[in-house]
Amino acid sequence: MSKFTTSLQFQMGDQDPSETLSESEAEKRNDNGTLTFSQFSSTVRAVVRIRQKYQAMKKRRIEMAVSGTPFFSSSRSTSPKIFTFDGVVGDNSINLGRRKKKKKGRVLFPNNSRRVPPNMEHSRAKNCLVLLCVIVFLQVYNAIENLDDHVLKYDLDGLEKNLKREVFGQQEAIEDLLAHLKDYLSTYVHSKPLVVSLLGPTGVGKSHLGRLLAQHFRSVVGEQLVLQYFVLHHCPSEGDLPHCTQTLTSLVSEMVSQAEEEEKIPIFIFDEMEHMSAELLDTVLTLILMRDNNEYLNAIYVLISNLEQEEITKFVLQNSSSVAVMGRPRLSKELNPLLLSNLKKHHSLWQEAELMPLKLLEKSHVMECFIDEMSREGFYPDRSHVERLAEELSYYSVGDREFSRTGCKQVVAKVNLL
Repeated sequence: MSKFTTSLQFQMGDQDPSETLSESEAEKRNDNGTLTFSQFSSTVRAVVRIRQKYQAMKKRRIEMAVSGTPFFSSSRSTSPKIFTFDGVVGDNSINLGRRKKKKKGRVLFPNNSRRVPPNMEHSRAKNCLVLLCVIVFLQVYNAIENLDDHVLKYDLDGLEKNLKREVFGQQEAIEDLLAHLKDYLSTYVHSKPLVVSLLGPTGVGKSHLGRLLAQHFRSVVGEQLVLQYFVLHHCPSEGDLPHCTQTLTSLVSEMVSQAEEEEKIPIFIFDEMEHMSAELLDTVLTLILMRDNNEYLNAIYVLISNLEQEEITKFVLQNSSSVAVMGRPRLSKELNPLLLSNLKKHHSLWQEAELMPLKLLEKSHVMECFIDEMSREGFYPDRSHVERLAEELSYYSVGDREFSRTGCKQVVAKVNLL
């Protein structure tokens, strides 16, 4: 019996005999240390099962070692499961194919910061818009500065003071004239020349206003860029019309060319327009409508005449009550449509002009003319003496107001007799 047991131990190889016998089998031993036949047969069967299982495990371990598969990852293994990280990795690899739902991240803003997502990209269009606004602002500011420079160059403030001091009773016409001059002289680029027509009865200050304009602009732009054209003096007879037309055209062309080089605006003052022939009127209109050359667009034309003086006198006398009331519409706005309809029949030149009618002078304005002329001649302007001289003139009486029939035209002759 002992020999059979020893041989059985050798057949099991590395298996320890003490490991093959369970504790229950050890308890069944007899007191003398021998086993019965039934006990021996059950022991042999247990040993055979253990050996078979051991051989199978050993073979499977070798196969898995060759294929690189972990031994404990087999689902058919009967060995006790021991926790390893390899199993966790394997389970995660199975779930890789599953689509995971992305959770939207919440953006938390600090209390003292702007609520802008940290990863948001700002549009470059905003920067371009800001740059464009800055450029436009600089251009507008530069344009305003240039406007001021142009106006200061012509000293319109000095002209305004001089006109208000020298011309009496024509406040409305002076304001309209200065407004047009300021708008036109504020820039050097124009689409057409400025044409101003001074209309009114005899003695209201039309020619005096033209002389003051010529004197002022000679001092600011030069003698060569101011033309004061008297029709009866420069073209006295109709036989000289071709020569007068050619001379006027060449003279205006030279002046506008010189003004273009010096970047200045010339002024042309035509007095006694009521005596100008149709040929000369056509020539002046052609010069005004000259659009081929830009140099002709930068010019000022002042047309002085006593055309429609009857209409102006009639309108002023009929509306004498509204003339004295402040806050009423300006007389030129009501009178200009009537004047324009009549002037177009005379010549189409006045369609291009801004009409500025000068109203009749009252007795108080005539007295101011006497005081100014007497001061120029060195006489002391005594009030009683001035009133006595003013009484010698003729007037239109409308209510309690008196309008001079000849304006200040006879003032110089009266003072010269003193």
